[in-house]
Amino acid sequence: MPETQTPKQTAEARLPGDPDKQQLLDRFLRVDHAGEYGAVRIYQGQLAVLGDRHPKSAMIQHMKEQEDVHLDRFNKLLIERNVRPTALTPLWHIAGFALGAGTALLGEKAAMACTEAVEEVIDRHYAAQIEELGEDEKELAADLEKFRQEEAEHHDIAVEHGARETPGYTLLSNTIKLGCRTAIKIAERL
Repeated sequence: MPETQTPKQTAEARLPGDPDKQQLLDRFLRVDHAGEYGAVRIYQGQLAVLGDRHPKSAMIQHMKEQEDVHLDRFNKLLIERNVRPTALTPLWHIAGFALGAGTALLGEKAAMACTEAVEEVIDRHYAAQIEELGEDEKELAADLEKFRQEEAEHHDIAVEHGARETPGYTLLSNTIKLGCRTAIKIAERL
């Protein structure tokens, strides 16, 4: 008789000291909410500098609107699942806007380099989270996959619009990626 395999459940293969399912999901939702909040603020900063009449403004506004949808979903999930947001939300408020405005002040290509760097980290971050979710979290995994695809689209748009032509691109991109990865680790816990 063939052996039937039980569907994978979230956090079922955890080791001693690993977060249990609730702790893992709390971390996921807390950091994802923080990230989407930060992304909205980055785009708001870019738009504040570039203005409504800039040729890239409509494209940036479109990406911001998608981030608004992601943030709204995480706002609802935090309430539904009784998860507190990161204690660092006021910092994300300032840092996100400053990153967006600062890169836009360097020029439209630097703003695109910022978008590319952030979205590359977030794409990988969501993919790793989806891998950890089991059959018991199909709906959350589906949300994350939809958002991951939109983040990948933002990444590709940024590349198409000159992100890699930014003077000092490698330094700027790597600095932003390091900042994003650091923010992820901090927001998971605080």
